[in-house]
Amino acid sequence: MAINVIEIQEEKEASYRSLVRPQLMEELKEKILEKLLVRKLYRNSGYTAKQLAVDLGTNVRYVSAVIRVQFHTNYSTLVNKYRVEEAMSLLTDQRYDEHSVEEIGDMVGFAQRQSFHSYFQKYVGMTPRAYRMQYRQQLSSKQKKDDEQSD
Repeated sequence: MAINVIEIQEEKEASYRSLVRPQLMEELKEKILEKLLVRKLYRNSGYTAKQLAVDLGTNVRYVSAVIRVQFHTNYSTLVNKYRVEEAMSLLTDQRYDEHSVEEIGDMVGFAQRQSFHSYFQKYVGMTPRAYRMQYRQQLSSKQKKDDEQSD
């Protein structure tokens, strides 16, 4: 039975590749990156694959196919990866020290606190709060070491 599952998955992968012409796939990949990374539309918690497709002047099937083939994932996972990466940056940025972990999750596009914590834990291996605390401890240790060396 496991062999059938593998065969079905391979067929699905092949069907994604044949859905979009290679040149169009490359063009859509660049446009997706521009929308999501340059314009940071992933910060909008309501920004869906359907809205992305409308913005690109194409359909959701094409967007899904491009994301599957070019990024080896699906839309939600891709968007949440970008959100977590930005959250990691904000959690270690001193300019955001006064913001709570929940506020940072909201800033990067997570609509629900639980989703933020769940995805962050999945990608980073620790909670956002633990990540922030670990960074602060490392920074404090480094500063102490630097202070001792300068004395």
